[in-house]
Amino acid sequence: MDLGIVLLTTHRLIWRDQKNHECCISIPLSQVIFFEEQAAGIGKSAKIVIHLHPNPSNKEPGPYQHSKFSHIKLSFKEHGQIEFYRRLTEEMTQKRWENTPASEPMPTATGSKTGRTRAVGIVGIERKLEEKRKETDKSISEAFEDLSKLMVKAKEMVELSRSIANKIKDKQGDITEDETIRFKSYLLSMGIANPVTRETHGSGTHYHMQLAKQLGDMLQAPLEERGGMMALTEVYCLVNRARGMELLSPEDLVNACKMFESLKLPLRLRVFDSGVMVVQLQSHSEEEMIASALDNVSDKGSLTAEEFAKLLGLSVLLSKERLLLAEKMGHLCRDDSVEGLRFYPNLF
Repeated sequence: MDLGIVLLTTHRLIWRDQKNHECCISIPLSQVIFFEEQAAGIGKSAKIVIHLHPNPSNKEPGPYQHSKFSHIKLSFKEHGQIEFYRRLTEEMTQKRWENTPASEPMPTATGSKTGRTRAVGIVGIERKLEEKRKETDKSISEAFEDLSKLMVKAKEMVELSRSIANKIKDKQGDITEDETIRFKSYLLSMGIANPVTRETHGSGTHYHMQLAKQLGDMLQAPLEERGGMMALTEVYCLVNRARGMELLSPEDLVNACKMFESLKLPLRLRVFDSGVMVVQLQSHSEEEMIASALDNVSDKGSLTAEEFAKLLGLSVLLSKERLLLAEKMGHLCRDDSVEGLRFYPNLF
């Protein structure tokens, strides 16, 4: 069939030739048995296949009196098949043609012939775009509403976990030391109860100051467990995991860490010569770090950064920085070969 426009009313399915508007084909919806969708493919447009009953005996004359097919295919080259399929499903479910005589005015096909043509032309396209926009806005609103409920619930759970943690401090009941430590770790992994955000503390310097104070309280214990130093990337992951939905940007984290020393917090941001940024305790001794690197290399004869990381339980990045620092101070020397970078005690 040639290109045309399809109209759906409460009683009929009407096809009109795009060039010759006098050429129309009308099919009563009562003749439809069922319909189905055919997905679009490579070089093929999406289609709706409508299966029909045999021609009634009182069929009106039309362009085709007989056909060997018992179905028609509507091909949608410029989209619109989803909306049309939904509307057709509604009409076939409601079966309004059984209650309303065909001679009465139909809501979807009122007005003059020119008006109907415009309704399925530019005006129809604009109407469909507006409906899709409203559906999208509704979906987004519902999604954010669910997200807000989740955030409120998460804060309630964190506050509950803090309350339980405080009660555990008294060790009431028969809870053992190991069980207390393990349960505390579960509770702490749930995050920060009241994270500092731009909404609560504004923006700029004040926000970064408050954020730095909160980081100082939060990072104290993890740093002590990791030997007094953590890479900034590790800190970023640890902090955002604890904050839950209130995620920090890398820029805000760096700006907050730069304020540790000015606020006289027990932490400081350090930048190695290689550009690697770490957060370390103020009490962390550089001499002890160099001595540890020298002792381990002397005991083993030589070490790579990977081997040193396994011995101390640190990341390879931090282990390498410690070895490079000891080399810079003249305690170690290196052998950079195809097998990799290996450090030896400096005997000179």
